[in-house]
Amino acid sequence: MMDYILLLLVRKMLKCTATHGNICIGAMTGSFLTCLVIILPVLHPFLKFILFHVVVNTAMIKAGLKIKDMRNFVKALLMLYTGGFLLGGVMEHFRQYIKIGSMFLLVAVAAYYVVTWIWSFIVSVQRVNQYQCRAQLYLGQKKCCIKGMIDTGNGLRDPVTNEPVSILDRKTAMKFLGEEKMGKIRYVPYHSIGKREGVLPVVRIDKMCVENDEIHWIKNPLIGISEEEITAEDTYQMILNPDIF
Repeated sequence: MMDYILLLLVRKMLKCTATHGNICIGAMTGSFLTCLVIILPVLHPFLKFILFHVVVNTAMIKAGLKIKDMRNFVKALLMLYTGGFLLGGVMEHFRQYIKIGSMFLLVAVAAYYVVTWIWSFIVSVQRVNQYQCRAQLYLGQKKCCIKGMIDTGNGLRDPVTNEPVSILDRKTAMKFLGEEKMGKIRYVPYHSIGKREGVLPVVRIDKMCVENDEIHWIKNPLIGISEEEITAEDTYQMILNPDIF
């Protein structure tokens, strides 16, 4: 049962297409080989370690998840141990409440859902961090360093040039652009949730540098000026259009 739960967790982490039947076979394979290694008269501890942590786990992953390429196999092996550590921690926490076998089954199933939630939370945090970035805006001798968010839902484009438009917080724009540049803005139509249609002030700056996993330089980008604050907590000051990359 524990091998079955572990393989279910790995399947969720890897998002692979193994069926419940495959996972059941993998769990039985892992359990049978574990018992076999225990009863075999293997005296050398290192050899027993290899049998437990290489042979048994490899057979269990191959049979249960049908993984063939080495890259995904290594991922599955790492995730098997990650899931094992998380599951073991939850089980240890609830061990004091396990008095009978049926309670163990209930706690094991509950632990699966707790670990699934933990993994989903980790993935969501990682996804948010992936889309956060730092940006430097340049206009003449002026430079402005801000925090940005790459928003896949931002598909705003200039209808004349068809160039992507990123959106800058109004307060930041006023400080950076100044009155002279603010007098040279033009307007592009847009629509968003909560506002069916409107026009957005847009200005062109000299260049922009965006830093996330890599450094991207964008020449003469179009910057839209938000009418309202982008975030209430001022977490970031700019929503970047992913098409600028």
